[in-house]
Amino acid sequence: MKLIDAEVVDNHQVLPGHRHAHFRGILGSWLIWLNCPDIAREAKPGQFVMVRCGPETTLPRPFSIHQTNGDRIALLYAVREGGQGTSWLAGRKAGASVSIFGPLGNGFILPPTAKNLLLVAGGIGIAPLYFLAQHALKSNRTIMLLYGTVDRNRYPVSPEIEVVAVTEDGSVGEKGFVTDLLPRFAEQVDQVFACGPMPMYRDMFNRQRELKLEDRPVQISLEVRMGCGVGVCYGCTVKTKNGLKQVCKDGPVFELDEVLWDELPC
Repeated sequence: MKLIDAEVVDNHQVLPGHRHAHFRGILGSWLIWLNCPDIAREAKPGQFVMVRCGPETTLPRPFSIHQTNGDRIALLYAVREGGQGTSWLAGRKAGASVSIFGPLGNGFILPPTAKNLLLVAGGIGIAPLYFLAQHALKSNRTIMLLYGTVDRNRYPVSPEIEVVAVTEDGSVGEKGFVTDLLPRFAEQVDQVFACGPMPMYRDMFNRQRELKLEDRPVQISLEVRMGCGVGVCYGCTVKTKNGLKQVCKDGPVFELDEVLWDELPC
C-alpha cells in the first residue's frame, strides 16, 4: 500500500446526471486520471484506493480502480446530490494534487479454467468491470458484458468487448433491469462477475434458480461505507457464511453465495 499525493492529469465529466426513484439523484459521472506510478504498477482488477476529498470531509472515500495506463490510474465516479467528497473531487483541475492510498483489498480472481466470462454491470458498476475486462482480454478469454443503465447515457466500452444493453426506460437495447438478461446468458459461461447496487445483488441471490445462477460461480464487488480502508476501524464489517468479514480487507470481492444478504442493511 502506498500513500501518495497524486497529480491530476485530467478530470472531466463523462455522463450527465439523472434522477432515480430509489436512490439519491446523480449530478453526473466524472473520469479522473491520476499520476501515481507505485499504485499503477501494483493495481489489480477489483481493488480500490482511498481518496482524501477535501477539508470538509473527515474520512477518505473508497473508489474502485477503473483503468491503468503506464504510471497513471483512472477513477470513474458518480457525484450524487449532497455528496461533499465527490463534489470536491469533481472540482479538481489538471495539475492539482489529490492525496490517495492503495491499492487496497482483494480483487477479482480469474480461474485458469474460466475461458468464457459474463460481466454484469449495473450503472456505475461498470468502473471495476472495465478494468477486469481489459485484463481478461490479454489472456484470450471470451467476454460478454451485460450493461444496465437508467437511460441512453452510457459509458463507452471498447469494441473488443461484446455488449448487451438494457435500460430502465427502454431507450437503448432492451427495457428492464440487467438481471432480466441473466437467464439467457448465464448457462453459456464459466464464470460470472458482477458490480452494481445492493438491490441487484439481492435479486441475483434470491432468484438464483430463475436467473440460471444456481451452481454457477459468481463474484461480486461489494460497496459499503468505509472508514479507514485498511481493516482497523471495523466500520465495513459484514456477516458471511464464514463469519464476520471486513469489506476493505477481505473484500471488496466476495462470492455471491458467501454473503448473508438478509443481515445487510438496505
